[in-house]
Amino acid sequence: MALLEHIGEPADLRGLSHAQLGALADEIRGFLVRHVARTGGHLGPNLGVVELTLALHRCFDSPRDALLWDVGHQAYVHKILTGRTAGFARLRQRGGLSGYPSRAESAHDHIEHSHASMALSYADGMAKARQLAGDGGRHIVAVVGDGALTGGPAWEALNSIAAAPDRPVVIVVNDNGRSYAPTVGGLARHLSALRTHARHERPADLGRRALDEAGAPGRRPHRAVHATRQGIKDALAPRTFFADLGLAYLGPVDGHDLPAVEDALERAKGLGCPVVVHCVTRKGLGYRPAEDDDTDHFHGVGAIDPRTGVPLRTSGLTWSAAFGHELSAAAAESPEVVAITAAMPDSVGLTAFAARYPSRFFDVGIAEQHAVASAAGLAMGGLHPVVAVYGTFLNRAVDQVLMDLALHRLGVTLVIDRAGLTGDDGPSHNGLWDLALLQPVPGLRLAAPRDLPTLREELREALGVADAPTALRFPRGAVAPDIPALRRTGGVDVLRESHGGVLVVAVGVMARTALDAAELCAARGVPTTVVDPRWVTPLPAELLRLAGGHRAVVTVEDGLRSGGVGTAVLQQLADAGITAPVRVLGVRDGFPGHGTRAELLAEAGLTPEAVAQAVVSVAGEAWTAGAADPPPTTRGATPPAR
Repeated sequence: MALLEHIGEPADLRGLSHAQLGALADEIRGFLVRHVARTGGHLGPNLGVVELTLALHRCFDSPRDALLWDVGHQAYVHKILTGRTAGFARLRQRGGLSGYPSRAESAHDHIEHSHASMALSYADGMAKARQLAGDGGRHIVAVVGDGALTGGPAWEALNSIAAAPDRPVVIVVNDNGRSYAPTVGGLARHLSALRTHARHERPADLGRRALDEAGAPGRRPHRAVHATRQGIKDALAPRTFFADLGLAYLGPVDGHDLPAVEDALERAKGLGCPVVVHCVTRKGLGYRPAEDDDTDHFHGVGAIDPRTGVPLRTSGLTWSAAFGHELSAAAAESPEVVAITAAMPDSVGLTAFAARYPSRFFDVGIAEQHAVASAAGLAMGGLHPVVAVYGTFLNRAVDQVLMDLALHRLGVTLVIDRAGLTGDDGPSHNGLWDLALLQPVPGLRLAAPRDLPTLREELREALGVADAPTALRFPRGAVAPDIPALRRTGGVDVLRESHGGVLVVAVGVMARTALDAAELCAARGVPTTVVDPRWVTPLPAELLRLAGGHRAVVTVEDGLRSGGVGTAVLQQLADAGITAPVRVLGVRDGFPGHGTRAELLAEAGLTPEAVAQAVVSVAGEAWTAGAADPPPTTRGATPPAR
């Protein structure tokens, strides 16, 4: 820590020699491994951008010059260099340092989230604003890496940036050949070709340098050789896609050669036009376990042993893995089943499927809109596509769900991983919107499995629907223990039964919370029935019948309270003339901060104690409103969390 402890702001870097910077890079990698090993986080991407980040902060004057990180999980080194080393003790924890850029943390951060492929659009808008303000002395730099150039918004922004040669933007392509998995697509092949050509050029560069150093006798043959080679090079060198767009291009540059990166960035600053600086880096560099990990080079890790990289905790069978296993089993029986991911095969549980059925697996890159629209085409071709995506990233494809799936009444299944409150990845990564966004989609059916048997059953049911889109949602983490139903009536699973008390409608994994709350209510004299609708969009008609037989209704979901399942229940009861009082429990704030899932559930009032309090409260209203029976006691009830 001899050097790092003296770095409190970017200006502290500028007096260091390149030898000192090399030592500092080693210290930073050691710092990252120690801290991320304890808290978890995005380790591999940040190990790969150490020298690049040092060069950026030496060549540009942040925050006067805007450094925009795409994807934002690459910004740990940036945080270290901008005075936030102390915050790494609570990285991605409640009240601690965000795992992404955060405007609340520092003036050096400009983008609040880490949804990929958006920084170039921010850069385009900022460049326009500065041009209109006559502020031409400040630079705008977008660092685009981890596959973010595969996303459609990035291509749209490149088109806009290239249309204005008088509005300079420096686009740093951090080319490590990967997002989570290896980057796919035509642009990935193009960047690979540029890297290959650059490797072939290096031996010739060394030869030319040797001839130059030989003085006049060497320079004459050098000129002759160079004239011949230049003509061949101009004919054979790959013309860059960026140059064809009208963007200046510098590179490829070894992203771990600090003097070379600095030289390229300084040249880019002086061009006065939009320019791409192509830097080739290695994800996980400097930490052997990450370098040796072929899956994703420790893209994202939980707590690990810093010496070996071995996880310190295992969570058992995860929802993602369980889904992947069940989909592979279903695909063995149904050859029309195909799977699509947006650059996250391992994260959404599709690695085994891809290995078993490579011709039926499609990774489209960071392109959720394209994934869903492409699924529509596959369905039109007689297949049944399954699009597996994180809940927070499904938001990007809602138009395609509406216009390309629902309007055409196509049999496509959306598997929504990390639905609900996900915890330590912060406000931009909670999957809170799916229930509210998908409720009004015409014809769409949405299921929320509560355990492994219902996941298996509901996935098979979804794959059997050919004339409408279907969706399954489940949270991050380990699969819940099985919760068997007492009986099934009209498609609704009755998990606990009473007569004439409160009906609790539990969505998916909230079934366990509802059952625990029912036990607390029973101790307070409040009879409670707990049901799982299984398919929550559209709601089963049987749910209305059950509600009519109870004095009050409480709905419990781990999505947004507004517009979700509870709102639909409330509306349908009103339409049916059922006047029982209703409590809708869910998440009120769409952007809860960092914390564990348990912490965020408690904050939202979704613990057994808080749910029990809501049940007791609404029961009291129902009894008071017209029952001859005495109201239930609220003695000993725990007030709901706020």
